[in-house]
Amino acid sequence: MNYVQALILAIIEGLTEFLPVSSTGHMIIGSSVMGIASDPFVKLFTICIQLGAILSVVVLYFKKFFRSVNFYIKLVIAFIPAAVFGILLSDKIDAMLESPLTVGISLLVGGIILLFVDKWFNNPTINDEEEINYLTALKIGFLQCLAMIPGVSRSGATIVGGMSQKLSRKAAAEFSFFLAVPTMFAATGKKLLDFYQEGHQISNDQFQILIFGNVIAFIVALLAIKSFIGYLNKNGFRIFGWYRIIVGLVIIALILSGHQLSII
Repeated sequence: MNYVQALILAIIEGLTEFLPVSSTGHMIIGSSVMGIASDPFVKLFTICIQLGAILSVVVLYFKKFFRSVNFYIKLVIAFIPAAVFGILLSDKIDAMLESPLTVGISLLVGGIILLFVDKWFNNPTINDEEEINYLTALKIGFLQCLAMIPGVSRSGATIVGGMSQKLSRKAAAEFSFFLAVPTMFAATGKKLLDFYQEGHQISNDQFQILIFGNVIAFIVALLAIKSFIGYLNKNGFRIFGWYRIIVGLVIIALILSGHQLSII
């Protein structure tokens, strides 16, 4: 992986991390097109730079992270399902991370769902994170586990999951962002541990590329997140649904017609 490839993937990550379109899915497709997706370091890179993007949440919502201990209890409760399933299904998740076809199908199915969520969940009663109880946090945490399937979208699963529990679009989106912080810290730590346990080492050049990717993802995400919240409040999910459907169909059509997007 060179710096140009790292830049492209980091921009993709920063732009898509908070959108319900699957940042991981887009990075899998991007790395596949560039012919680098099978490289173990690239797989590590695509997970680790998500942490850079997520840290933009801490900067933008700095005060909320020091609001109360109860805030952290809810994040821990919501995080537990992903931690458990992430450990139990680690090998299967890694296998799916190598499949653009899985991404295409997930994008398509998720897009169809997004076309209807604004009608399904249009009577919210919770408008702020402080109103979320522990059981609701746990339910959102279980729905986050769906995002272990590449192409589903962690933000999409948790935002729609929050809306299904009577959260407003804004409250669901913000809780999704908060939950991403412990989730991506854990995912990054586990991926680094797996990388070393498999006998790989990070060279000085690769370490610099990792830092570079995280910085770019952080800056791009910082610029993108507020725009997304504003757009979501006004317009809902339909445009993201249609985008997912179009991209998913294109990916599936390319693979079925014999184009070498798949790396397995």
